[in-house]
Amino acid sequence: MATRPGPSPRVRRNRLIAGLVVAMLVVVASAWVIAALAPSAGSASPSPSPSATPTATPRPAPTATATPTPVDTFDKAAHSIDDPDSIWVVVDKLRPLNPADYEPSDLVVVPVAHTWEPLMRAEAADAIVRMFQAAADEAGLSLASNSAYRSYGSQERIYDGDDTLTARPGFSEHQTGLTMDIGAESGYCSLDVCLADTAEGQWLRDNAHRFGFLLRYPADKVDVTGYQFEPWHFRYIGTELALEMREKGITTLEEFFGLPPAPNYE
Repeated sequence: MATRPGPSPRVRRNRLIAGLVVAMLVVVASAWVIAALAPSAGSASPSPSPSATPTATPRPAPTATATPTPVDTFDKAAHSIDDPDSIWVVVDKLRPLNPADYEPSDLVVVPVAHTWEPLMRAEAADAIVRMFQAAADEAGLSLASNSAYRSYGSQERIYDGDDTLTARPGFSEHQTGLTMDIGAESGYCSLDVCLADTAEGQWLRDNAHRFGFLLRYPADKVDVTGYQFEPWHFRYIGTELALEMREKGITTLEEFFGLPPAPNYE
């Protein structure tokens, strides 16, 4: 069998050149693929973005709490202001006693120094005794009664027609048995406005409420009470009401109970 002759040198050379060209193309293509997939030399790996500082949720401003309105817990209906037997009965030029000739059933003699023997209702009498004793113990003062309970008939004899100085019969607080005109035992300034400038008058003004008494006719309330200033005239209303009026700075029963002023008789 005849042997086939091998490729000529020229053919072999051409084949070698072709192989080299293919190999170079493969190398170039691989390099291009790798370069395309790799990050560029000038770029850095992206770093995580810093977390944004959390913004605090704004809180609403606290709502101002309104100051609560004080509630008046004092019971103004605890005692009648119409019943003559009540320690809160209000007697003035528009509010006569009913009946007009009313007389308390529990009058007692008050064991204190006096001009005329004083009678008062028992509760008021006990309070007067304590007050007179306190004036002596605390301030060395000697007090005396100038007038206390007066009946309808007694008021008829006393009334002189001057409605700013004396109450008409049936309209007098003295007839309730809850009132006393008080002065110094010496008699100095008794039943006179000058009592207000004495040690006795000033002590009574500042301390009577502690024992349940009210300076009934103040100097600045003539247009409410209808009577001139009487620094000697003290009305028993009980410590509860006396302290309440003192605390609130109310000086007349008319104003405290919301009654109309009574400067004149109807």
